[in-house]
Amino acid sequence: MPIKIPDDLPARRELEAEGIEVISEHDAMRQDVRPLKLALLNLMPEKIKTERQLARLLGGSALQVELNLLQTATYRPTNTPPEHLLAFYKTHDAVRDEKFDGLIITGAPVEELPFEEVVYWQELTEILDWAQSNVFSTFNICWGAQAALFHQFGIPKYPIGSKLSGVFPHRLATANTEILRGFDDVFDVPVSRYTKVKRADVDQHDVLDIVAESDEAGVCLIQNAAARQFYMFNHLEYETPTLGDEYRRDLQSAHPNPVPDHYFPGDDAAAPPINRWRSHGHLLIRNWVSIVYQGTPFDMSKIGSTD
Repeated sequence: MPIKIPDDLPARRELEAEGIEVISEHDAMRQDVRPLKLALLNLMPEKIKTERQLARLLGGSALQVELNLLQTATYRPTNTPPEHLLAFYKTHDAVRDEKFDGLIITGAPVEELPFEEVVYWQELTEILDWAQSNVFSTFNICWGAQAALFHQFGIPKYPIGSKLSGVFPHRLATANTEILRGFDDVFDVPVSRYTKVKRADVDQHDVLDIVAESDEAGVCLIQNAAARQFYMFNHLEYETPTLGDEYRRDLQSAHPNPVPDHYFPGDDAAAPPINRWRSHGHLLIRNWVSIVYQGTPFDMSKIGSTD
């Protein structure tokens, strides 16, 4: 089944060109199904790129998915055209009284700041608290995952030193995990961050399970299965050139970073990278959507009152 996004969202044309089935709002209304209602709180500066990356994966599901785009009210990005934000994005206040089957919270380029110093920290904590009663399942990515763990469990993040960037082998840390159903025993994952979460801190909380990790990159994916909360620190949603684009951008900054590990063939930044994670990105989001679909109530008003 296709993904339902606004007809004139820029990502639509690119996804259709790739063969991703995108349904119009008119056609979606004709189908006698209830689409999964998902929200994407997009904290990334290049919002259009992030929309495309995640919409591509959501569009690979066998279910009809309605994607709603959210932004913070307390910070307005400068890397996305204001008219795009006005046309396609809502703030939390606009959806406060709505229910959602799922919520995705992205990362943000604020890792090196203490959580409380992020300008929209108070707003984000309100959204995380609101999601407990208004969202069936939440999928948190990178800094968004660190922020959620800190707010919900007090788990801190730790500076790594230099940026950890590259494509690293990961392994399954827990057997028979629904969110990683169909994954290989070892699989590659793009990583791009300055901070980490420590296993010892996670292990202090019985409701949290580490389900994927790496010898080189550390903890990758944590789940709170009972609460249907997922915390992904890395980036299976990344497109093939994304790490290279970040590397070239960082070269122009005051603190350039080394060539991403295991990304360019022969570590030659002039060589085109090869995507070794695409299938697992689709599988991860498909598994999450399946978890949401199997458990969420048909009557959305019951979300938050069925546990």
